[in-house]
Amino acid sequence: MRHVHTARLLNKKTAPYIFLTPVLILFFSFMLFPIIQSFIYSFQIFQQGSFRFVGLANYRDLLNDQLFRLTMFNTFLLLFVQVPIQLTLALIIANLMNSRRLRLRGFFRVSYFLPALTALVAYAIVFQVILNENHGVMNFVVRSLGFEPAPWLSSRNWARASLMGAITWRWTGYNMVIMLAGLQSIPNDLYESASIDGASSLRQFKSITIPMLKPIILFCAVLSTVGTLQLFDESFILTRGGPNNATRTITHYLYQQGFQRARFGYASAISYVMVAFIAILSYIQFKIAGEKE
Repeated sequence: MRHVHTARLLNKKTAPYIFLTPVLILFFSFMLFPIIQSFIYSFQIFQQGSFRFVGLANYRDLLNDQLFRLTMFNTFLLLFVQVPIQLTLALIIANLMNSRRLRLRGFFRVSYFLPALTALVAYAIVFQVILNENHGVMNFVVRSLGFEPAPWLSSRNWARASLMGAITWRWTGYNMVIMLAGLQSIPNDLYESASIDGASSLRQFKSITIPMLKPIILFCAVLSTVGTLQLFDESFILTRGGPNNATRTITHYLYQQGFQRARFGYASAISYVMVAFIAILSYIQFKIAGEKE
């Protein structure tokens, strides 16, 4: 009996680890090991089929790499211009979608969220067709209105604006749904009390909606920051990094160095610089939002 009782206790203690073993194996094989390996590669260079340790040489080369600085500028331009626009639109649309006076709310909610379900490659190709300078829909509409067609993808500024527009179309609905869920968790009693006190809709939005939605807005801001710093598909497919590298993002540059030029150590160094920026910006966002943890 004692042996049976001991075997049962042993099974209860070991069973969770047995069930977790496949997941842990996958995690260490495809997550933790590549992270550690890429960190080691960032101190090496790949030459003649083998890796050679070079210390901080890859990181020093990044400081003198003009194209790296340009791609960083492009990425941060998207971050500081497009992300605030996207989050502002998402907040406004979520507030409208939460209104009881809006008819067909379900239809509009699904319509705004549908772009988030579109495959990244597919929507980038669609925008490439729409923004085609000779046969695209956008320039057809512009000509119909009597204006000169715009070089959407061949001009530096227009290409950046087109890239921002495509990203805004793709991700605004995604953030809208998250904010809408946060809005629906705010008690209606607060708005009713504010209405009785004579507060206008704008005043209620500033004094109730924004403060109560602050954690959700912070969450969306962190997600959008991480997503923008990892932006690749749009730069690679829609604009191909052009014209003259004006829309090439840091992840696109990482791909170019690692997989097209086989500079795996240099690409690994770029990835860890990105990780550092993501960590710093996320920390700043939490501090600005007044979060202690």
